[in-house]
Amino acid sequence: MTRLSVNINKIATIRNARGGNVPDVTKAALACERFGAEGITVHPRPDERHIRYADVREIRPLVQTEFNIEGNPIPSFIDLVEEVVPDQVTLVPDAHDAITSNAGWNTLANKDFLTEVCGLFKARGIRTSIFIDPDPRMAEGAAACGADRVELYTADYAMEFPQGPEAAIARYLETAKAARACGLGLNAGHDLSLENLAYFVKTIPWTDEVSIGHALISDALYLGLEATIAAYLAEIRKK
Repeated sequence: MTRLSVNINKIATIRNARGGNVPDVTKAALACERFGAEGITVHPRPDERHIRYADVREIRPLVQTEFNIEGNPIPSFIDLVEEVVPDQVTLVPDAHDAITSNAGWNTLANKDFLTEVCGLFKARGIRTSIFIDPDPRMAEGAAACGADRVELYTADYAMEFPQGPEAAIARYLETAKAARACGLGLNAGHDLSLENLAYFVKTIPWTDEVSIGHALISDALYLGLEATIAAYLAEIRKK
């Protein structure tokens, strides 16, 4: 069954816009769990414009579900992951000045580096996932790097979905099949929403986890956090 991991970066963005500790990111993470989230995702960036390294350290011992840290494995990120030992680390090749993640890894061109990083984290018992574009070659490359999972970058799926769901998901389905054939687990994330989530999970039912932040937190402004998490879980579980 596909699990819902809530990315709480946007809550930290609101806090940081004003200073202080309102809204309280740690309190929000625990509320997400209480309302049914099956994991918490954070994506600290070097400039700490949303989630801060200190947030990660504070949240880690309190999370009771699954704790997933996303980020570009620069030295400070590697040190943080080794310090807090999350359940999962997701390697994302975002530049330091990227507004949001906008591409997956080329796992062929970066094989040596990704193999080294995967080995480092797996030696600590941390499940390691590589963020990739919908391309079967990238899934095969991730397996060759020693990853446990891949996370499909679903921005194109979300953008193309209104024009035709079947065409929008075709490359994702092909890549998901390639990942499964390589023995990799499968995650997905970026711009998944109440409009497109159910179709994705129904078409690729072996998706292990979806990580959703922007759309979910935005919906929570209208529906409330508890009702929004319930709505996303309902979409995942649609038959």
